[in-house]
Amino acid sequence: MTDIKCRLCPRNCGADRQKSNGFCKSGALSSVARADLHMWEEPCISGDRGSGTVFFSGCSLRCVFCQNHEISHTPYGQELSDDALARVFLHLRDKGAHNINLVNPTHFAKNIINALRMVKKELGIPVVWNSGGYEKRETISSLCGLVDIFLPDLKYVSPSVSGKYSSAPDYFDYAKDALAEMFSLVGYPEFDADGIMTRGVLVRHLVLPSNVDETKKVIDYLAQNYDTEKLYVSLMCQYFPTHKAFDFPEISRRLTTLEYQKVLKYAAEKGIVNGFCQEKSSAKQEYVPQFFSKLDFS
Repeated sequence: MTDIKCRLCPRNCGADRQKSNGFCKSGALSSVARADLHMWEEPCISGDRGSGTVFFSGCSLRCVFCQNHEISHTPYGQELSDDALARVFLHLRDKGAHNINLVNPTHFAKNIINALRMVKKELGIPVVWNSGGYEKRETISSLCGLVDIFLPDLKYVSPSVSGKYSSAPDYFDYAKDALAEMFSLVGYPEFDADGIMTRGVLVRHLVLPSNVDETKKVIDYLAQNYDTEKLYVSLMCQYFPTHKAFDFPEISRRLTTLEYQKVLKYAAEKGIVNGFCQEKSSAKQEYVPQFFSKLDFS
């Protein structure tokens, strides 16, 4: 007998998503709140034509500072069959996208796998798994041959910090194993002649105000466990307080220039020199994309 209880993410909520939503706030069908070309990813992802980005609603994390909380904490968006989702991928390719960029996809892994199997051979562009990092190793393993690029967050190391800000004290236990599986599937980044990423893992980390020491722990882990000559890391300073962040005084402000400079300097000292940093001007509400309850594929 097939087990219909959802175990896709570390929450292991066991929901029958045909009948009710899981911990992720999502049901059986993919819920999509935006599908369009996106110019605000790392340059090797967005390029000059844009990344064909599909924003999924719902989430297995509960980040108090989530900039996409409008969709991540609710089932906001349009439900799509697996076949319809496959057609979205082809539509974005036809618009000129450098890649298909799946944002916060973990809780819809089964749907996405079905959709990709329908079109992967004809797609002709890389598929990006753009996730919060809180996922099971076996879920990542199931993406073998379908996903070309992994763009995971590595948010925290300390259980106390991940428990406080994301209600996930076991975040690092799962994220480090998922990251290892990503590297085993696709390896370190590869780029085409125009500098567009075609394969590999690019690790992201959002620096939080008052949490430079936590960022240093993330950097230490990466430097100790991966080849820093090949590793690419995107250290992001785009944080601004939103959602429930104002309930936590230490993160109820933007990152300071000094905090970010300390992080960049520390990463360089640890040998992490490949990757991306941001201008402080990126920490603005204006860079959060507009989401829709009904998609327009014109």
